[in-house]
Amino acid sequence: QVQLVESGGGLVQAGGSLRLSCAASGVTFSNWAMAWFRQAPGKEREFVAAIRWSGGMTYYADSVKGRFTISRDNAKNTVYLQMNSLKSEDTAVYYCAATAVVAPPQVASWYDYWGQGSQVTVSS
Repeated sequence: QVQLVESGGGLVQAGGSLRLSCAASGVTFSNWAMAWFRQAPGKEREFVAAIRWSGGMTYYADSVKGRFTISRDNAKNTVYLQMNSLKSEDTAVYYCAATAVVAPPQVASWYDYWGQGSQVTVSS
């Protein structure tokens, strides 16, 4: 049984930082590209960042480029999202997801497994 479990969300002031973690089990983690999506109230789920299985290539939404960093530790079956210079518009539930597609797409429907989500709230 595949499980993705996010942690590290919370409440932070604008300009602050948070690091999200997503621990995977039940899957050969190093075979999967990983991504983070987010969903704010009343909005569709949107792509945030993704990383190939090797960690050699990363992809970012324009809205987070230069502020967020995705990374992975295949030995720990964990993917991370370091979020700096947070803004109120970053407030959302953040989800990690796994896909077998080599070059991870920015479309949610391509992802096979999802975590339960972690709330991030940025106060202005």
